[in-house]
Amino acid sequence: MELVDAIKTRRSIRGFKQTSVPENTLKEILDLARMAPSATNCQPWEFIVLTGESLEKAKRVNIEQSNQGAVISLDIPVCPPNELPSPYVDRQNALARDLFGSANIERSDKEGRREWQSRGKRFFDAPAAILVCADEKIYNKRHQISLIDIGIVTQTIAILATEYGLGTCIQQDTVFFPDVLRQALGIPQSKRLLVAICVGYPDWNFPANKFERTREPLDSMVTWKS
Repeated sequence: MELVDAIKTRRSIRGFKQTSVPENTLKEILDLARMAPSATNCQPWEFIVLTGESLEKAKRVNIEQSNQGAVISLDIPVCPPNELPSPYVDRQNALARDLFGSANIERSDKEGRREWQSRGKRFFDAPAAILVCADEKIYNKRHQISLIDIGIVTQTIAILATEYGLGTCIQQDTVFFPDVLRQALGIPQSKRLLVAICVGYPDWNFPANKFERTREPLDSMVTWKS
């Protein structure tokens, strides 16, 4: 697949085939992704690849914490959903309508929405996941620029995965409880869990993988100066 095609066809995949992703494929993707640019070449990223029992353990932790009503305590600063201004909240709401509509989950269907949230915390049942981390030594010193670097390498992974015939979903809800995850998975406290990437072979029969994606027109976001 050409790079342009990978960029155009990449989308968030929320339904996966239960086919294992070869370890060597994941290794090749990460080996290429490490060539991503970073400010002053600091390369602040680290990767923890979850498969098998480690992935199942992470799923259990997320579900248990959520069911117990544990307080979300992210390692990354975020804007609360109810504070997101327009037009960004409008785009977010439009995605929710398309997503839940594709899954036939009505706004009043609380049980259906709970099950969907549970799927998310289970990494959408993908056979592999990558936790993208940064060590506190750099994150505490320059977290804002490090987050830009993390975003760059995360997209690089997603694009490469598409080229390898894989699907991804970049997630935050699977790292809502980083302290418990670190303890359960034996991850050092110094590693900040910033984002997770589900990885697997897309199930194209899954409705949420097929709804039409939208993007704002180019003219709405570009100002030309000459």
